[in-house]
Amino acid sequence: MDLRQDIHRELVVLRERAPEITGALTCTVDGMLVTTDLSTGTGTGTEQTAALTSALLSLSRKMTDLAQIGRLEETLVSAAQGHTACYAAGPTLVLTVLAGPGANLGLLRIEGRRAADRIAAIAGRG
Repeated sequence: MDLRQDIHRELVVLRERAPEITGALTCTVDGMLVTTDLSTGTGTGTEQTAALTSALLSLSRKMTDLAQIGRLEETLVSAAQGHTACYAAGPTLVLTVLAGPGANLGLLRIEGRRAADRIAAIAGRG
């Protein structure tokens, strides 16, 4: 089966497991979109989100290195109308998850990490 389809299926499963998630995408560490499951009406362009995800991952990894706090697990951006979380999905991919205001951040973190691990495993098969 196509790796993109398998990764997309993981995004769909992620949204089913955590209904507060309004969308998700996976891109390469250099910002190229792999697949997306963003809801319409998120106000977010997928290509721009992929590019910003790459930049955010790079900055977050640099921060963890400078702070000497170990391997990056996630980057969470919280705003008045929701949250964006980015998870490294192996060495080559990044998972970005969008959630609405009042989202259960504990569930978001658990499910986001779980999905990132599954996506990394899929990418490792290719």
